[in-house]
Amino acid sequence: MRNLIARFATLLFVALFSITLHASDHDTGTPDSKSATKDALRNKKSSDTDDVDTKLKNKSASRSAAAQREKDDKAADELAEKIALKVAEIRKENEKLKPPAPIYRATRRPSSYSLPQNKTTISAMSSGARMPGELLSQSVHQIHWSYEGEGGPANWAKIDPANAKCDIGMRQSPIDIRDGIHVDLEPIQFDYKPTRFNVVDNGHSIQVNLAAGNSITLSGVRYDLVQFHFHKPSEERVNGRVYEMVAHLVHKSSEGKLAVIAVLLEPGKSNELIQTIWNDLPLEKNEPAQPTGTIDINQLLPTSKLYFTYMGSLTTPPCTEGVLWMVFKQALEITQEQINIFSRLYPRNARPIQNTFDRLIKESN
Repeated sequence: MRNLIARFATLLFVALFSITLHASDHDTGTPDSKSATKDALRNKKSSDTDDVDTKLKNKSASRSAAAQREKDDKAADELAEKIALKVAEIRKENEKLKPPAPIYRATRRPSSYSLPQNKTTISAMSSGARMPGELLSQSVHQIHWSYEGEGGPANWAKIDPANAKCDIGMRQSPIDIRDGIHVDLEPIQFDYKPTRFNVVDNGHSIQVNLAAGNSITLSGVRYDLVQFHFHKPSEERVNGRVYEMVAHLVHKSSEGKLAVIAVLLEPGKSNELIQTIWNDLPLEKNEPAQPTGTIDINQLLPTSKLYFTYMGSLTTPPCTEGVLWMVFKQALEITQEQINIFSRLYPRNARPIQNTFDRLIKESN
């Protein structure tokens, strides 16, 4: 604004000077000098007018640009606010659709020595169940015991501290039965009768769970028969000999003591009880088949009841010791086809031979 005032003052001065000069020229000057003066004044006035117009245009353009920037900033702020509100709405909807956190429950691991749970039978070994908190601390791909690979017998004690006896126990089974002392062993008193049963493939063997009412008595102690299962080849050896299969009949006393009778199996004639079990094999693992008939466990016993005996352990984790073992000296015959049927399911499910550590082995005369 000051520059414009100065420009107008200059023009006024020039005009006044021009008037004075014009008057002087009118009196004393020549026509040529007057004309030149007039041209100079016209050029000066035109130049000054152009400068003023340019500055006014620039100032107007600057104001227009500033207004446009302010308008753009406001629009950007409004758009950012709308985006933020939309994102918040989407997050809120996602929270509503998010599934609830899973609930972990303890599970029961199958075992060759697991017993049917009812009022008359008690489990012969720890189930190995884990509490939910423990499940959360374990790997999703936890190794379970088996007969080969990472979960094989050499690693049973490593995959679960509860299986420590499998590695450090001094009374482990099975063993190679040899150098027993010949004595007049007390005969085993059998009280087996036809009974209801179910058959389960527990992932380690074929197991037959029995209703109450079957038992043996030895040294005045009664042991109830709760289940039997099979191994291939036989876990026990007799003087180094390995049999095709073995059946383990698991008994338990009222005080919780375990007694296992081992029936060695070799190829020969058909066995009716074995065939009945194979006929009722379940189609899925850990889903028991419940036949309507009964079985007579006496059909699983050899003619001769002479036996070897020693103190040992369970042959599956947790390898609990303090188990009374009785191994019949005479093997029971079953057909090769019956052996092959089991082999299709479990070609090898036997724990390796364990150190005897100079245990006393007795055998019937």
